[in-house]
Amino acid sequence: MQSAFQRCTKTIRCTNALKNALTRCASTSSALADLRVVDAANEASALVGGAWVRTARTFAVVDPGSGAPICDVADCGPEQARAAVDAAAAALPAWAGTTARERSDALREWHRRILAASEDIATLMTAECGKPLAEARGEVAYGASFVEWFAEEAPRVAGEVKANAGSDRRLLTVRQPVGVCAAITPWNFPVAMITRKVAPAVAAGCPVVVKPSEDTPLSALALARLADGLFPAGVLNVLASSRDHAEPVGAALCDAPEVRALSFTGSTAVGKWLYRRCAETVKVLSLELGGNAPFLVLESADVDVAADAAMTTKFRNAGQTCVCADRRGPRILDPTSTCASSNVDAFVDALERRIAALPVGHGFDDGTMIGPLINPAAAAKVDARVRASGGRTLVGGAWPLPGLRDAFYPPTIVADVPLDSALWVDETFGPVVPLRTFETDAEAVALANDGPAGLAAYCCGDLAHAWAVAERLEFGIVGVNEGGVSDPAMPFGGVKESGLGREGGAHGIDEYLEDKYLCLGGMRF
Repeated sequence: MQSAFQRCTKTIRCTNALKNALTRCASTSSALADLRVVDAANEASALVGGAWVRTARTFAVVDPGSGAPICDVADCGPEQARAAVDAAAAALPAWAGTTARERSDALREWHRRILAASEDIATLMTAECGKPLAEARGEVAYGASFVEWFAEEAPRVAGEVKANAGSDRRLLTVRQPVGVCAAITPWNFPVAMITRKVAPAVAAGCPVVVKPSEDTPLSALALARLADGLFPAGVLNVLASSRDHAEPVGAALCDAPEVRALSFTGSTAVGKWLYRRCAETVKVLSLELGGNAPFLVLESADVDVAADAAMTTKFRNAGQTCVCADRRGPRILDPTSTCASSNVDAFVDALERRIAALPVGHGFDDGTMIGPLINPAAAAKVDARVRASGGRTLVGGAWPLPGLRDAFYPPTIVADVPLDSALWVDETFGPVVPLRTFETDAEAVALANDGPAGLAAYCCGDLAHAWAVAERLEFGIVGVNEGGVSDPAMPFGGVKESGLGREGGAHGIDEYLEDKYLCLGGMRF
């Protein structure tokens, strides 16, 4: 079996590209070995019931920046999913019976190990999903923060004692683990989306079966390796599967009556499918689904503050985030007003200057700020939307980029985008800024709220003005003069068709607990 290093050298022909590719592959191979993700045959296994298992079929994980295969991974199917659920169910009584402090201590050690291995994890993340290495390092720290947060939350879980209903009775509630949980995670944040689900479940006393994206299983397997010896067998299970097996594995998790809760981050279409499938066994669902975030630049906005916030939310991970701004509108009170027109021009100019300073390249290359999209098909979809938008392309829009694989797409601004354009209506998941103008706050709010998505929104203006507008936005998260809204201490989730439940914050553990009411009668004092 050829190593990733050997295969990559056969894939890249150009001398300079070859030199860079050798460096990338050497770093990736080292990280795979250091974290024990692959075996001597350069294959990664799945974790089921505390054992690392291989499957008859495997699938390749590919570097989106070069197209080079990294390694082969066990391709789990419904049989492995069933075995993982059985292992989790067997582990449930003992793990639920541990003390909150014991679970907290295990999570604290996992947190320590993740931080100690952060460079290797970041390397794997860049290799399999393409995001710049600096961003990958940031995600490892962000993902680890959820493990730390829920290690601290575990001992804080508490019930209630209510006022007496009678002299011979006492009324109280206790909070108990909901049971076996399933977590299905996306490729765009392959570490943070796992820790944000697994940490609260484990803290609550629930075993978990994780099904990571077929594009980014290596980060998930690395996290599982770092948990070796911390949790009893069956508490943490990781099922990598190819695109062919994604639906059958998901169906097996939905159909298993032992799985009492399912958490999913991904597209609205898949979320609805899971919702329907889980209805048969009436599972607890946590769904963080698609966004299409509006970004409102009010008349009172500081243009530079707004531009900085827009850059933060739009171009992180090349625009491949569920909370990135997809619809922007500088406010014009009067289309003929010189002052208002100047404000719009200044905002666009500020964006253009900042976009010009965004180097596009492979995630491992020094200085890269915009990496590839997850695959060439994703870039082709973005390009098709830009071309069909009916708007005016002010910056970018030329694809493919010379000297780069077709997965790369340039940062782009498109003005005067029609309201019925897919670029405006749908979540684009790429580094494209569609722009429109509006004349009143009421119009801006109506444009922002017009649609089924309700995950995140952004509003820039003086504080009183922006606050008043923000309260009228129908979204679960609103950034005011700020583009980076994620924090482990705060609840993350949407309204309308953007999902159910919340992740993170004090509420994040609630998804994995159920309240039991105890009525104690026959009390004698």
